[in-house]
Amino acid sequence: MFSFSIARLPRIEFGTGVIKKLPDIIASYGSRILLVTGASSFTNTNHWETLINQLQQHAIRWQHCVVAEEPSPKLIDDLVKTYANQSFDAVVGIGGGSALDAAKAIAGLIKIQRSVMNYLEGVGPELPYQGPAIPFIAVPTTAGTGSEATKNAVLSVQGEKGFKKSFRHDKLVAEYAIVDPDLLASCPPEVIAANGMDALTQLLESYVSIKSNAFTDALAISGLQAARDGLIPLYRQEGELQEHREKMAYAALLSGITLAQVGLGAVHGLASPLGAFYPIPHGVVCGTLVASATRINIQSMLAREPSNKALAKYLHVAEILCQKRFIDPQAAYNALIDLLVQWTNELALARLSHYSLQETALDKVIANCRGSSMKTNPIVLKDEEIREILLERL
Repeated sequence: MFSFSIARLPRIEFGTGVIKKLPDIIASYGSRILLVTGASSFTNTNHWETLINQLQQHAIRWQHCVVAEEPSPKLIDDLVKTYANQSFDAVVGIGGGSALDAAKAIAGLIKIQRSVMNYLEGVGPELPYQGPAIPFIAVPTTAGTGSEATKNAVLSVQGEKGFKKSFRHDKLVAEYAIVDPDLLASCPPEVIAANGMDALTQLLESYVSIKSNAFTDALAISGLQAARDGLIPLYRQEGELQEHREKMAYAALLSGITLAQVGLGAVHGLASPLGAFYPIPHGVVCGTLVASATRINIQSMLAREPSNKALAKYLHVAEILCQKRFIDPQAAYNALIDLLVQWTNELALARLSHYSLQETALDKVIANCRGSSMKTNPIVLKDEEIREILLERL
């Protein structure tokens, strides 16, 4: 339990107002940067104008590119070519997971001028990445993916022959993660819901991962407590919104740290083909599947591996999220699943059929779900068990 290895993490600046530190941090790397933002989550706020004014005061020159949707390998290659002749001192990603992942990939490739397809896991030649990468600074404006704390840039090609794969290396980890809960104020309810359930799922899956350890468990528990207290009231826009934003930004950050260290599970294994073959937002996949995947994991372990240590962890998660002590483990499992179903319904997370998934296509999804995330699920699920997860939310 107390033997573990922790991979590189960013330097983290967390708290309301820490966005004000960004210009000085940028200036510490040089005077020319590439700003990668989402479509509007940051640029339509007062923070954008303030940042631009501060960059001018610091005599920092910048180029700006927008990533409005989940990045594809072609988009990354095109952006790298566009800026090939620029000499940037850093890349700054400001936005949700898509903007951060794109910025991360650009920072890793702009000096070497090779297609990202050379380095994607499970696609192409999978050449060893040797860098060099230029410094990357991550500023999340949503609370979900935890990309600010990970070494992987997730890229997608959507359609019948699509895929969703990672460009992954320690050299891609951000130098700084600037996590300011104030930046979540521009998130609409549907983004809060999907991203919040993504963070919750990442915390839960990393907690029961076969690679979990004492260090990551402590972070996952802390993150689960924060998500429990922050997600629903933030979605409802009730109570102290600043406090709820802080809790969700914290939960998302911790989910990125834990997933980067110990991996995920069945939900994220399925999210890869579902997000590739269908236009399903990643957070929606996580939110709509987490209850059914939790039920099937528990059911499978009770039937085939009753001594699996993840069963005790699921009981502990039930006590954390339900804020109740359980003597009977089965009562705990039932309460946990019921709560996850309740949240899924309240957050209005769509069923998979809403995105045109049909039962006849499940074999293809199942055949493509056994990537890196599925390998750290607490039990190896049979195809029929994976099918049951999908059918429950079809």
